[in-house]
Amino acid sequence: MSSPSYFIDFKIFYNMKLIGLIAFCATIISSQALSQNLAVSDQELLKYATVIDSVNEMSASVRLELADMVKKGNTIMTTARYNELSKIIGDQAQLQTAKATPEEIEFVKQVVAKKTEEMDRISNTYQTLAKDYVTPAIFNKVKKALTNDPILKKRYDSLMLELAKDDPAADQ
Repeated sequence: MSSPSYFIDFKIFYNMKLIGLIAFCATIISSQALSQNLAVSDQELLKYATVIDSVNEMSASVRLELADMVKKGNTIMTTARYNELSKIIGDQAQLQTAKATPEEIEFVKQVVAKKTEEMDRISNTYQTLAKDYVTPAIFNKVKKALTNDPILKKRYDSLMLELAKDDPAADQ
């Protein structure tokens, strides 16, 4: 004797409901595991902040060094003249219009070369610290969490203020 068709439909409905419940529970469990995995520890935040602070210090140091190079180590032109020529250094016609001397052009090119060299060094240091000191996975996790978690961002900002207190560029 066969079962009525509504009985089969009930079994299918019951099985589908059970599968849906299992999928829902699995989703909740995996999202909780994911959010726990995305939680940033104090040590991870400190390492990330240390890298960013180090790069900020290096950048500030380079800015001061380049400013000194233009202001104090320069007998060829004024700072205003340097600023004018640095904006047009790649355009020969504008340099001629500005009546730039070969000495001025050479000096601006030296400063640009120094800036490029130092920025490359900072970039390499940043990449090395992110890769070897923090690790890419943690670096990216913290960076992403900072954009999504305002409480973590406050902790980070507070930590950065504390780390910035010993910055040598802040004294000048």
